[in-house]
Amino acid sequence: MNRTPAPVDAPAPGAWEELVTTALLGTERRTPPGGAPGREAPVVLLDAAAVETVRRRAGLRPAGAAVRPEPAAEDPRPALPAAAARRLALLLADRPGTGGGRRGTAPDLMELLPQWLAAANARGFAAPPQTLPALLDAARGRTDLRPAALAFAGPRAVWLARLNPDWRFALRATPGGGTALPEPEDAERTLRLWEEGLFAERVALLSALRAREPAAARALLSTTWTTERAEDRLMFLDSLRTGLGPQDEPFLEQALSDRSRNVRATAAELLSALPGSALAARMAVRAAACVAVDHTQDSPTLTVEAPHECDASMERDGVVAKPPAGRGERSWWLGQLVEATPLTTWPARLGGRTPQEIVALPVTDDWQGELHAAWCRAAVRQRDPEWARALLGAPSAPEAGGPGAVSLAERAKLLGTLDAAERAGWVAGFIAAHGLSEAFQLLGVCALPWTPPLGRAVVDALNIARDAGSYPWSFSGVMGLAERCLDPAEAGRLDGLLAIPDEHEDASPGAGGYWAEAFQRLVTTLRLRRAMAEELEAA
Repeated sequence: MNRTPAPVDAPAPGAWEELVTTALLGTERRTPPGGAPGREAPVVLLDAAAVETVRRRAGLRPAGAAVRPEPAAEDPRPALPAAAARRLALLLADRPGTGGGRRGTAPDLMELLPQWLAAANARGFAAPPQTLPALLDAARGRTDLRPAALAFAGPRAVWLARLNPDWRFALRATPGGGTALPEPEDAERTLRLWEEGLFAERVALLSALRAREPAAARALLSTTWTTERAEDRLMFLDSLRTGLGPQDEPFLEQALSDRSRNVRATAAELLSALPGSALAARMAVRAAACVAVDHTQDSPTLTVEAPHECDASMERDGVVAKPPAGRGERSWWLGQLVEATPLTTWPARLGGRTPQEIVALPVTDDWQGELHAAWCRAAVRQRDPEWARALLGAPSAPEAGGPGAVSLAERAKLLGTLDAAERAGWVAGFIAAHGLSEAFQLLGVCALPWTPPLGRAVVDALNIARDAGSYPWSFSGVMGLAERCLDPAEAGRLDGLLAIPDEHEDASPGAGGYWAEAFQRLVTTLRLRRAMAEELEAA
């Protein structure tokens, strides 16, 4: 029979949830809203649900029009060439790969995206507007992409980020949260933003000002230094690394008396990076008293007498008194003193010897590891290539390290003090002598694309590993690096490696096919990278 539904009043808050709960429990146990228990209860429930469904779909009450957002700022940069824009869409549509160990011959496009962004930014292109959502999604998932992706996306990315909470990271990563920073000559607005701005805005302001006017940034920081929180003082002090110079010494010396241990330690680290600072001189006196040349042995030998205590003046200069678990106090204090001492101290202290001659001297009582490790840290902190070369030694030295470097991580840091060509040459020599099993960290500090000698060393080592019958996924990290870092011009040299080699009896089963596949992927990726570069240059 036909039945007219009873009129339903305006929905109460949570009406839909109430109806769902009633349906789940059953009308025998719970009476529908606005109904009565009995045989008609299920019908009343269905009627109410039907009405509420219509309301949920179209029953919005008229409201005042929202304020229309301001349009995005114009991006004056030139548009991408059409082929490069299509390539970007393909790169963004790909899914993250799993590195060099994956199967198949198709390139891992997401791993090429950082390189593509760097090239596009270097040429000053603007991002196509339609790609911005995918670009922001990619940057959201990979923090390593964010700087290059946001630089390429430009002001429209910040505009979009204000409308979508998923992209708020763009506001945090953009100086001033997308707000234009004051011009250098606008002292009043600069001071107001420094005194009243959000913490992220203040950090961005100080960093930007430090990059263009180091003295002005330091003066601005001085105006509020004593009233800042300890964690904020630490962050602000770290900004002084940019443009660090002798003129920063008085401020940093004051910070040595800060009530925060972390602030004191950072101030001491910055002062020790200034070889002419008073702190560096004080550390040199302390460290020189600990190390001397003993001429009573058959050959000159370094003797070490580590500190017996960490006094208040040492602590004020940044020496941490309590060592980590498992570390002796005296060796811990010695390492900190030597690390903070100007490296120019040692030739004069140790008989006019060169860094190479100093690190070649034997050291008594098993102190060599501690002493050389501290010199490694000092060479990295002071960016001293001569000491870095001495500590690295010849790349063909035994795998345990050069005369001073005690780990691959330290060698990688020492290589960072050398220019790109010398760095690549040293790593190529290391690979030729030791193969690829220990070279991954070292390859990571080499400039892109790899120089021809380094590229040849990597390919030759991969070929040797293939001939030995090893599985390619043992070298998946290096293979992935090669796809991103080999010069695309090297692709032609690899054609001879694409065939499946004959497998000798000691080879791992099926390894030849895996290697052929991996080299095919490498060649395909190199040719794709060359095509990407040509597309960006087609403007």
